[in-house]
Amino acid sequence: MSQYFHHFKQSISNLDIPVLFDYPFYYEPKEIAKLACKEVQDYLENQTDFEHNFGLLNDTSSIPIGKMFGVLVVKNKLNEIGYLAAVSGKLANSNVHLYFVPPVFDMLHKDGFFLEQEERLNEINRILEKLESDSSYLNLKQEWLNFDKNSTQKIVDAKLLLKTNKADRKKQRSVIITTLNVEDAEEFEADLVKQSLRDKYEFRKLTEEIETQKIAFLNEIESYESKISELKEERKIKSKLLQNQLFEQYQFTNKFNKNKSLKSIFEQTVFQKPPAGAGECAAPKLLQFAFLNQLEPICMAEFWWGDSPKSEVRKHQHFYPACTGKCEPILGHMLDGIELEENLLLKQNSDVDQLEIIYKDSELIVINKPEEFLSVPGIEIKDSVYFRIKSLYPNATGPLIVHRLDMATSGLLVLALNKESHKALQQQFIKRKIKKRYVALLDGNINNDKGVINLPLRVDLDDRPRQMVCEEHGKTAKTEYEVIKRKDNKTLVHFYPITGRTHQLRMHASHVLGLNSPIIGDDLYGKKANRLHLHAEYLELVHPTTKEIMKFQVDANFNL
Repeated sequence: MSQYFHHFKQSISNLDIPVLFDYPFYYEPKEIAKLACKEVQDYLENQTDFEHNFGLLNDTSSIPIGKMFGVLVVKNKLNEIGYLAAVSGKLANSNVHLYFVPPVFDMLHKDGFFLEQEERLNEINRILEKLESDSSYLNLKQEWLNFDKNSTQKIVDAKLLLKTNKADRKKQRSVIITTLNVEDAEEFEADLVKQSLRDKYEFRKLTEEIETQKIAFLNEIESYESKISELKEERKIKSKLLQNQLFEQYQFTNKFNKNKSLKSIFEQTVFQKPPAGAGECAAPKLLQFAFLNQLEPICMAEFWWGDSPKSEVRKHQHFYPACTGKCEPILGHMLDGIELEENLLLKQNSDVDQLEIIYKDSELIVINKPEEFLSVPGIEIKDSVYFRIKSLYPNATGPLIVHRLDMATSGLLVLALNKESHKALQQQFIKRKIKKRYVALLDGNINNDKGVINLPLRVDLDDRPRQMVCEEHGKTAKTEYEVIKRKDNKTLVHFYPITGRTHQLRMHASHVLGLNSPIIGDDLYGKKANRLHLHAEYLELVHPTTKEIMKFQVDANFNL
């Protein structure tokens, strides 16, 4: 245990020791945890224990991969305060490291069942790849396609010939037979019948030959594809068995020494089964080691080190909470009996006495939504713009809410007071007739004075509500921007969203393929501050009944 229990290198006597443990999915790391992180970062910058390309140096020998690291400040039996360190996933192709606590289960152990069974799966994959790329098999499939196409055309041509010959015989009967005597007419008719029988015979012979050839082709192809199907079914069964075996090996404990497997934990969730990589994150590794070694958890912190993935927003040395998809169910069990700090996700702006109404008439109302205030009721919080307006206008009909702003975003929000106006306004949003402008303060200098960001977005299924860039499954997301002012390595910009995806402006500002400068105060894609410096300052629409063009503007309570 002493190997992984790290004493602080500098005095911590002036630092507060937290009484409550962090709410792991939304928290600001304590100073003592930040100090532990700084010591881990110093280690990463100077260590010679392993080789891994984090993308921080001009190393082109391997693909750069950034990693999430975590610390857990703990107290041992001697009442000494120290910390544990961990990395999410494997590092340098290994799960065993001198500095970082071991995994909950080491699937990479050389004598373990996982590598042995994985090798069998890899062997199946190699055989499958060889079969599916076999030149004889590929040529056979191409020959079948050519044969099928040609034989189909032959059948079409033969049917057309049958029809043509039949029509020709009919014409001969009506024209020629009437000119012949009875005996010659009977002989001529008999000859026409023979022609008809011959045509039918030739057509039947053709179809039988084609069918015979078709069966031969399909039998030969089947000899390959039956092997392929058998191997795929074997791979499917073995993969499922291996997965379930793995799920059972991951046993998570807590302060009561109560163990639960990965499988049993996720059976109680909407996922039903664990997502890929569940149990490999830093937080469960740290807590597992602490509980197994009678160490008392005090507080934690996780930070990103290295290049950001292309799909996500991860900034070097920035702190991040535990992910919800993979870690929330696990930590729910592991932190049972641990007193946690308040979930700040359930706390919104309590200073909102009344909403600032910018405009109102019988059809619509426009408000200036304060920051950290919900547009619509949440699962835990009912107070919202919808709730307040419904209370002020109890006779209003329809859904009221036409569009939304993130809880953290302030600015102009329009609501409809009846169904007809709601439909008319909603259509303007759907058809992108509404003109919107946001102002945002970014953490960094933007090189270009204006431009367009086009990065498709979808929700991160493992870490809702975070979004990620995804070319394959993401929805089109387009934003125009224009720089207003630059000062002290900060940039004030106007955003003109062409589409309206969740967290679109926040992602487009922060992502490395966007402006690579997060909005100040963005606790999801940047760093916390007193507020998210994003404000919907301008809105232009057509009044649903008068058809008058209406323009609204409210300045932000921040500037540069």
